Amino acid sequence: MSITIKSAEDIEGMREACRLAAEVLDYIAPHIRPGISTKEIDRLGAECMARQGTVSATVGYQPPGYPPYPASLCTSVNQVVCHGIPSDKPLKKGDIVNVDVTVVTKAGWYGDTSRMYVVGEGSIAARRLCTVTYEAMWLGILQVRPGAHLGDIGHAIQKYAEGHGYSVVREFCGHGIGRKFHEEPQVLHYGRPGTLEELRPGMVFTIEPMINAGRREVKEFGSDGWTIVTKDRSLSAQWEHTVLVTETGVEVLSLSAGAPPAPAFVPPEIARPRGAGQPTVGAAAAGPAAPAAAAPTVPA
Repeated sequence: MSITIKSAEDIEGMREACRLAAEVLDYIAPHIRPGISTKEIDRLGAECMARQGTVSATVGYQPPGYPPYPASLCTSVNQVVCHGIPSDKPLKKGDIVNVDVTVVTKAGWYGDTSRMYVVGEGSIAARRLCTVTYEAMWLGILQVRPGAHLGDIGHAIQKYAEGHGYSVVREFCGHGIGRKFHEEPQVLHYGRPGTLEELRPGMVFTIEPMINAGRREVKEFGSDGWTIVTKDRSLSAQWEHTVLVTETGVEVLSLSAGAPPAPAFVPPEIARPRGAGQPTVGAAAAGPAAPAAAAPTVPA
């Protein structure tokens, strides 16, 4: 399957879809506190999508070999790496949770993004993992420009995460996105610079590293066919942005007014939502300064 290069009209559709996905996270952020269940977070996300006029891409989503996914969001708590199904179990103080949102607009464009949240104050170890993962994602984003390679993105993420004593999950990866949930290319979060596909203007894909506090090995949990956990039960964190390769560099499509601030090393023109006059300020996500080829890879 070839990589779809987006036209100017396509890119406008993707900007809208990714902005709306990010606004779902803005909407639910104030509600993520001790005592709320991930099923209630899912309900809030569905409520926001209904108000927007978007629909969830995940409800009923069924790639080959999987059962239909039963919820509007993915909510991955503590040692859950990805694809956590919302449940009635309440979150407790100190938990970390990734909320992953993919919306589909009326025009048929998919917008995909996720953020980490620390429930209550959280431990130093948990907050450090969330912060390093966030910074690793942004270091990957900063590699994006015409003429660079996908391996440059993976290498930047891997080097930074492993340099902090963490490991990078290899079984799941980022992916192209557009009028389909998952398109080419696969975007690995590890690798060697100068390898894999060369980046060209008009390419749109996600960068969504999954970083473990312990070893990188993962396994399926239970019998739901979706939930992936760390094999050693260590904490795992993930952040996700959808990006566009522009003529001169990168545009982060999934920024919004409520997104957590980018790290200080990110140029302001990249760190702010399109059209915004000031860098974004976050209120609830646990990014920096915010309080509250191996085995086959699968697009996450």
